[in-house]
Amino acid sequence: MAATQIPYKMLGGVTPCPGGWLVLPARLAGVTVIVEDPAVVKTLSEVLDFKPKFEAAAIYAPVGFQDEPSGPYRPCDDEARDLVGWPRCAAIRPIPCRSALWAKTRDEARSIEPWLTNDDLRRFKWIREAETEFQPFHQRNWFAAHPDLSYFVLNGDRPLTSSPYQQDGIVERMNLLRNKLPGVEDAILFTPPPGAGQIHLVQAAGLLWTARRAAGRAINRLPLDPTWDASGLRMELVR
Repeated sequence: MAATQIPYKMLGGVTPCPGGWLVLPARLAGVTVIVEDPAVVKTLSEVLDFKPKFEAAAIYAPVGFQDEPSGPYRPCDDEARDLVGWPRCAAIRPIPCRSALWAKTRDEARSIEPWLTNDDLRRFKWIREAETEFQPFHQRNWFAAHPDLSYFVLNGDRPLTSSPYQQDGIVERMNLLRNKLPGVEDAILFTPPPGAGQIHLVQAAGLLWTARRAAGRAINRLPLDPTWDASGLRMELVR
């Protein structure tokens, strides 16, 4: 007997959070996006195996790494920073090379990448998972994205100046979602699951917009001409 085909596609917005990874699933039925309850998943391996399988998922995590230092920012990060402008460009952080990422100590990592801050080093947990788990075949339906790029596109390719950590910034982002992806803005007001906060819901809701664009093959890639790492992964961000 043939398997029953479900009448919708699954979309996902995924962002790191203190409890692991916040997953915000949604169903795409025709042109309607119906957001589902968010969940915190402990490991990226479990995220990639999430069921039902995502037709398209946008994840706030780097995919593709330099092996050795060549400047704090990859080409895709530089382009994204130029697009979102000041002050939001500060949210697009540099990505360490593999040799720094897997250094045995923080001091060794800093000797390789002197720009590393304590905040950067705290993010190593999630970045190491991304470096370990992502394989080239994942890039068929998993897309490296950034919430600020998502909201930049939602805002008509115009930079936002408000902060998602402040009430006026939350309201601005909810209004953008309401205009372009009605109903998804409600996810920002959900009670965050244990291990996540409202900021993570704000990020994941924006990423759902990018996942929706990916499902419709409407994304743009940064850079336009892809750069590849030694593992065969495209070092890119999508918008």
